Amino acid sequence: MTTSFPRESSGFSMCTNFKHPVAKDGTVCVGRTMEFPDVLPWELGVLASDHVGKSESSSNGKTWSAKYGIVGVSGFGKPWFADAMNNAGLSGHLLYMPDHATYYAAKNDGTDIGILEGLAFILGTCSNTTEAKAALASLNFVNWVPKEVPVPLPLHIILHDKDSCVVAEFHPDGMVVSDNPVQVATNAPYFDWHLTNVANYLSLSAENPKPVNIGGTAFAASGRGQGFRGLPADENSPSRFIRVLANVQFAQQPADQKSAEMDTVRILHGFDLVPGTVMEETPNGLMPLLTMWSTVSNLTGSRYIYNTIGDPQWYAIDLAKTDFSKTRSMPFTTTGGFVDLTV
Repeated sequence: MTTSFPRESSGFSMCTNFKHPVAKDGTVCVGRTMEFPDVLPWELGVLASDHVGKSESSSNGKTWSAKYGIVGVSGFGKPWFADAMNNAGLSGHLLYMPDHATYYAAKNDGTDIGILEGLAFILGTCSNTTEAKAALASLNFVNWVPKEVPVPLPLHIILHDKDSCVVAEFHPDGMVVSDNPVQVATNAPYFDWHLTNVANYLSLSAENPKPVNIGGTAFAASGRGQGFRGLPADENSPSRFIRVLANVQFAQQPADQKSAEMDTVRILHGFDLVPGTVMEETPNGLMPLLTMWSTVSNLTGSRYIYNTIGDPQWYAIDLAKTDFSKTRSMPFTTTGGFVDLTV
């Protein structure tokens, strides 16, 4: 389904991104949700490891030759990835930043690139966040929205390797690239604001508070889980940032790859939207924001795992077995669902 939106509107997406604690066997997984109205033709994309790219954003846009193969979520039959990982263990994620993304005038000097082209370049040429930061410095992100895309694109870029995380934001006075010590991200406002806000929630704990004696009477918690009292429960970006950070901070260490992937999925499901609970005003009336898809990027195991709103089954793509000799796209799987069981 395709719906046209005014290009200046920008508030109709929510995304949550995080790195799960490292498993005992060294497995590192990154989770991500995509909340959006049902207006874009999402699909799986594979970009060849010898892909030669040229930005469409200006007459003399960025050109590059890839070294790494990419698997991810794209659309329109183009390598316009919203979420992806490469076979070197680097993942990239575009998250919405309503009213907090300023792109720049084209320079026509070979540095221009559109935000939708960014992950194809970065993941195609970089194997870790150190290389990615250098690659970002070579780019001028221009104000370019392809004619096929019916929505505005105020975005920022989150990049993870097994050890670190980097955030690239587009401020009015230029791109700001920051190391992300907490390795979680959501949406607006800017990342430094979210880090400051963490200080307001230092009392959160996985343990119940100790009983308190007042006037000779002992008052104890009536049940388990009061250590999370005050954890924000709404779906606003600052609230989700704190909520996912609390989940990651207190999550137990997984034993192995399977446990790490499953525990990442458990956190992701905590951010699934019930259809109808978050509505967005559009030119066609109110539309629900939906968790269109979620992904797990297993950076150490070279596995890209996803599920979609139309298919609750999780599907795992082994990048070590993926044919990166040719670029292609394919529809999301829709055959999964509930499995009949006779008892």
